Amino acid sequence: RLRHWRSEPLPAVDADGVAVRVVLHVVWRVTDTARAAHAVDDVPRHLGECAEAALARVVSRRPVDAFRPGVPTLRHTEAVAEELTGLVAGAAAVAGLEVFAVQPVRIEYAPEVAAAMGRRRLAALDALHRDTLLGEVVDAVEETVRRLTARGLVELDGYERKALVRDLTVAFCTGWTAGS
Repeated sequence: RLRHWRSEPLPAVDADGVAVRVVLHVVWRVTDTARAAHAVDDVPRHLGECAEAALARVVSRRPVDAFRPGVPTLRHTEAVAEELTGLVAGAAAVAGLEVFAVQPVRIEYAPEVAAAMGRRRLAALDALHRDTLLGEVVDAVEETVRRLTARGLVELDGYERKALVRDLTVAFCTGWTAGS
């Protein structure tokens, strides 16, 4: 018979040293009743301790949020669940238990750091938005100057080119920030 166990919020520390709380859901069953009865005093408690130990290991390897692209995080729940399931299944097998899935249900910052991390997350999103906007402006200015000179509409020396680039950059930035 399949059983389900849901944890209380478990404390852990991510790869960046940030305190988090994670709620886990474990799907399991007893496969060897004799081993389960003799190996541990309290099967659900043992399962919970296995899950908590696995959680500490997995969480310490990844940040909750990556403020730079290409970094695996705890928000990649499929990969985290797969790793947790493997660790918990290995530890619980000794007690005659079969673990089918260990899934993080909720991952949140600990209350003492939640507000600061929320601000950090917003600042990172703002910086990403600004970086994207600046890239679009530079591309638009470059394309505009290239097309103007290619069509022979303007002939620019170095000083005039810099002035046109500056003026177009200001105009495009003003237009894009007003529109967003």
